[in-house]
Amino acid sequence: MLVLWTDALIYFLVVAATALVLYMSRQEHMRRPLKKIAANPVAMASLTMLLCYVLIGLADSIHFKDSDSRGNKAISLLDVACNTLRKHKEKTYSAPFATHSYAKETLALDNGSTRWGYPRLQYGGAHLADPETEWAGDVFAKTLSGFSKGGGLMLMVLMLAWGDQHERRRALWRSASSKAVWAILFLVVSGCYTLFSLSDYYHVLGTDKVGEDVFYQTLKSIRTGLVIGSLTTLVMLPLAIVFGIMAGYFKGWVDDVIQFIYTTLNSIPNVLLIAASILMVQVYMANHPEDFNNLLVRADMRLLFLCLILGVTNWTGLCRLLRAETLKLREMEYVLAAQALGVKSGMILFRHILPNVMHIVLISVVLDFSSLVLAEAVLSYINIGVDPTTHSWGNMINSARLEMAREPVVWWSLTAAFVFMFALVLAANLFADSVRDAFDPRRAERG
Repeated sequence: MLVLWTDALIYFLVVAATALVLYMSRQEHMRRPLKKIAANPVAMASLTMLLCYVLIGLADSIHFKDSDSRGNKAISLLDVACNTLRKHKEKTYSAPFATHSYAKETLALDNGSTRWGYPRLQYGGAHLADPETEWAGDVFAKTLSGFSKGGGLMLMVLMLAWGDQHERRRALWRSASSKAVWAILFLVVSGCYTLFSLSDYYHVLGTDKVGEDVFYQTLKSIRTGLVIGSLTTLVMLPLAIVFGIMAGYFKGWVDDVIQFIYTTLNSIPNVLLIAASILMVQVYMANHPEDFNNLLVRADMRLLFLCLILGVTNWTGLCRLLRAETLKLREMEYVLAAQALGVKSGMILFRHILPNVMHIVLISVVLDFSSLVLAEAVLSYINIGVDPTTHSWGNMINSARLEMAREPVVWWSLTAAFVFMFALVLAANLFADSVRDAFDPRRAERG
């Protein structure tokens, strides 16, 4: 088994998130907002969609050596699950569900002559003897069969789960939030089952310039988007929390120094700082090739460093919010009483200030996640993002610039990246709105 730096951090983040949820569920003041989120159909539906993305990202974060290849090439558990997609490569572009190539070339006929036309794909629709007459019926039949099997599987799971519950739990399952969760699961499982069933016979989202399946690329890009969103948050949170609370509580020269630090940092253009940092990493890896003899390791190091730079440049906004909130909390009666009783400042910060600013931290984290996913796409578009060999939606959009200028237009790479990224960002934004409504004290008072 091969553990990359980002893999280890992802495992740590999953454990930390699980522990945080368990801790919050045991705190009395946290149960009300958590119950409010659980009762919100939109929140639970978006959370279910996010968890589906997370499962795919986790499957792509379990790496091991590929025994079928020479050298030290590594593959992930997702690569094994998508083995057909990974190995079914064509010569060049092909449209979704196509049986012929997207570009004409000289074809050799059986009688020795040649003609100018569209060649048959090596894998896409190769099972069809006469694509012109069999293609439509075959695609419809396989789509209906795959969706029926996926839907039947979900209905079977639902019936087993329903029959194993007590009447009280059945009443809970009749709630709107439970119905929303099962509806999303039904659509996701049925849709994925259908797409993977069709992928054995067709390229459901077409192929790119080098003949790689676009559906496989979009699935591999999920991990990159999640890593950018989650690991960057892991880097920025300690800086924002520590500096924000210290500036608001101690004030004086401590506040002046911290304000000077984040004001100076904000005065530097983020794009230039990120570009300079990425260039430094590339120079270091070029000067130490013995430490980065694997393309996957090189790409992973650049991804990790990009998360560090984004975290260093994005903590200032949350720091300002926490400073302002701490300035208000330090004048509250329970904080003044603790100071009068001689409680140490560290204990006051940990027991009284930090728990009362956590709602701001949670809201900011969920809101910033979607913006960080979009930031990766923008940075890759201007070639200062992740490594070009890394599968990411930003790299797909970047390569689509030239594809959109072709005639005829190659539209499916850009469309696939947009749809998958849009679904993730939309689910994150909807869940962020629900978290904000649940944890914001002012909204709770109005409710």
